[in-house]
Amino acid sequence: MISNIVIAIIIGYVFGSFPAAYLAGRLRKGIDIRDVGSRNMGAMNVFYQIGPAEATLVTLADLGKGIGAILLVRWLLGKDLISPFDFLTGLTATAAIMGHIFPVFLRFRGGKGAATAIGILIFLMPWAVPFLFVVFFIALLITRNPTFSYSLLLIVFPFVAGFIYVDHYEQPLSLVFYSTGLGIFLAIQYIPRLKQMHTKAGGDWRRVIRRRSLKERL
Repeated sequence: MISNIVIAIIIGYVFGSFPAAYLAGRLRKGIDIRDVGSRNMGAMNVFYQIGPAEATLVTLADLGKGIGAILLVRWLLGKDLISPFDFLTGLTATAAIMGHIFPVFLRFRGGKGAATAIGILIFLMPWAVPFLFVVFFIALLITRNPTFSYSLLLIVFPFVAGFIYVDHYEQPLSLVFYSTGLGIFLAIQYIPRLKQMHTKAGGDWRRVIRRRSLKERL
């Protein structure tokens, strides 16, 4: 059991440490994405500082690396690739998210981990996807703020876990607690950035959340 835990942590962390946003900045513009814009190693900063094509690739990479880690761990341990949420899955997923936040390849200075977490939760709960689209596009239509809109997606997962996966697919209740805890943890990651935007907006929270256009950024 201990060896399985070690395998899960190492694979999750190494996969999570893959610095897609950093590589996009270096390869396309010769910049460190962590030193420009919001200074976050994430897809939205890539979108504003480099371009939409690069941001799309970074998004796919960040969404997929946690999923890849879970699939590899399950394959190595001889488990069904599509199996119920369990301790090792949660451990692998958490290690991947921590790898994104504290990547070994970049002296432990990474991003917030939201895209990696969302990718993992979509893999665990694919029936959440229709709800995610509805919430994202309604929020984007109202606020014109992509970061705020995709952050709201983390609120959707605990409800989908409880009302669909626990009730109808016999997934363990721990999936509800895990998705809830993950959302709270990632919200805490964004507190410094929210404070920064609040200051730039002159203390107006409405400007922090609602933008005049998709291109506006604090």
